[in-house]
Amino acid sequence: MRVDLITREYPPNVYGGAGVHVANLASVLRQFLDVRVRAFGAPEAGLGVSGYADPPDLAGANPALRTLGVDLAMAGDCEGADVVHSHTWYANLAGHVGGLLYGIPHVITAHSLEPRRPWKAEQLGGGYAVSSWAERSAYEGAAAVIAVSEGMRRDILACYPWMPPDRVHVIHNGIDLAGWKRDEDPAAVAALGIDPDRPSVVFVGRITRQKGLPYLLRAAERLPEDVQVVLCAGAPDTPEIAAEVTEGVRRLAERRAGVVWIERMLPRDLLCRVLSAATVFACPSVYEPLGIVNLEAMACEVAVVGTATGGIPEVVVDGVTGRLVPIEQLADGTGTPLDPDAFVADLASALCEVVADPLRAREMGRAGRRRAEEAFSWDAVAATTVDLYRSVAGRVG
Repeated sequence: MRVDLITREYPPNVYGGAGVHVANLASVLRQFLDVRVRAFGAPEAGLGVSGYADPPDLAGANPALRTLGVDLAMAGDCEGADVVHSHTWYANLAGHVGGLLYGIPHVITAHSLEPRRPWKAEQLGGGYAVSSWAERSAYEGAAAVIAVSEGMRRDILACYPWMPPDRVHVIHNGIDLAGWKRDEDPAAVAALGIDPDRPSVVFVGRITRQKGLPYLLRAAERLPEDVQVVLCAGAPDTPEIAAEVTEGVRRLAERRAGVVWIERMLPRDLLCRVLSAATVFACPSVYEPLGIVNLEAMACEVAVVGTATGGIPEVVVDGVTGRLVPIEQLADGTGTPLDPDAFVADLASALCEVVADPLRAREMGRAGRRRAEEAFSWDAVAATTVDLYRSVAGRVG
């Protein structure tokens, strides 16, 4: 069986969880199937990997239009596949059109949903309406949709209520347990400006509304004075969110010492060392379908404090592998807390609780590693995904 994986992100062009997911999925699926990867830009050269540049005629056009131009080129190359499997709205239309063009079933993995990210209008302008149309059209024609969590499945059925529930399947994200593991290296973290002998709260993620970084910056003001705040945060979505975070970091650094902001993307081995030096990992997201980053921290044996939203409660076990922070959110799709001050206070309280007891934090970290090993292996993800492919092969949704 030949499966074409259609994606915006693929190494070395990985910006978020979807790119991590596709890279690992392609690797494990190759044990069972003929896998072709079609990715934006110039991916790593390899067997069955093709890259697609923006069409020259669309240079300077709205980013959404450039995306659709790439999608059409990808769709044209899907001939001969038994299943086409797309990831995120950037690639959904390629899978949809390729499926229609060649009569092959289209499978979607839902890493996020455009109706749950209305702030993207800041980034794309009218392109947000285009991205929303592309995603909705692809879902209408999909033979199957994979939700990365039960929370994401609920969101899919709420955003697209015409979707037959039996067409939406939950397959959790996996974690590369060999690549993500505890690696204590005091000298390496010290070279980044982190004191390995002081407790630290670590955040890793893009600077985007959904990650909730401004709430963490406010909560961090309430941490004990000896606790460092380490922000591995870059690639802002818009100048507005970049300015907001920059100002928040400036204010925090004025009030306390030990604020370390690493704006570049760290290689995995170095990020493992930063995580291994952490007392607690913070995930203040207001929208998170699952949160691979939490699994990465857990694999490095770090306690996780995360928002009780989306798929995070399916990963973090409250009181066992970390703490869940309660949140009541607006129903407008933004994920904005109904009471931002209460959310910040609860986030600060959970972080303070964990950093106050380092021995308990280490127990939570070790429990997190065990949970990652038992529930989120890529072998299990691959087996379930192959079964789904076989169930849709030969029919079009």
